[in-house]
Amino acid sequence: MDNEALIRLSCFVSIFVALASWEFFAPRRTQRISRWVRWPSNIGLSLISTILVRIISPSAVVGVALVAEQRSLGLLNLVAIPNWLAIILAVVLLDLAVYFQHRVFHRIPMLWRLHRMHHADLEFDVTTGSRFHPIEILISLAFKIVVVLLLGTSAIAVLVFEVLLNGTAMFNHGNIKIPVITDKFLRWMVVTPDMHRVHHSIVHDEMNSNFGFNVPWWDRLLGTYRAQPKAGHDGMTIGVEQFRSPAELRLDRLLMQPFLSGLTAELKKPENSD
Repeated sequence: MDNEALIRLSCFVSIFVALASWEFFAPRRTQRISRWVRWPSNIGLSLISTILVRIISPSAVVGVALVAEQRSLGLLNLVAIPNWLAIILAVVLLDLAVYFQHRVFHRIPMLWRLHRMHHADLEFDVTTGSRFHPIEILISLAFKIVVVLLLGTSAIAVLVFEVLLNGTAMFNHGNIKIPVITDKFLRWMVVTPDMHRVHHSIVHDEMNSNFGFNVPWWDRLLGTYRAQPKAGHDGMTIGVEQFRSPAELRLDRLLMQPFLSGLTAELKKPENSD
């Protein structure tokens, strides 16, 4: 897997350019805040997180998967199944694990303060899909390493999952117009932007729904699916209550955001649990 980083970067850039172009020519919502205000900080966060991950874990999760394969660690290395089936199972189970991780980040106040920065974007577009606090990214990395070791996921399965996760995160955060009838069909197989946008609503019960990134099945099966926002997609408000000023979109403010605002006040809000 010597080309792992190159493969991921190539897929990221290709999908980003395609979705950014789609947003430009066929936007779903009119944005009040310019890309020039939001994009530098959102992209800057992605770069910081990528550099940190490469410094702390140069081989990332793929390297851990190679070790698991070599030493026959984990569930999937203990059962005799075809490689293609093992890859599919691994991708599906990793997606389920990320779904539960996402719910945990909404439930535990200290983790929510990290994840809250992702929700505090005042608009919703392709760059929101990579707008995560570096500390959250490192926690997610550690979580995925544990899951990969327990499952015995192959390196190729991890690479497929990571590319899919990055790609679908950009897609389902895209400010792209998809015909209603097409969206209705697609959201049985993949999380669409209209489905995931509900999750970015300022309304707490809507924010605590539609946790999936790759597939919509977990939300439907586990009771966290919500079809539409109450105010409609054009009328809904994106973001969180505490950070509504455009000044909060600066990179330095985003990095400090988890440490701002009183934790006591947030703990009193029952809506922070799903």
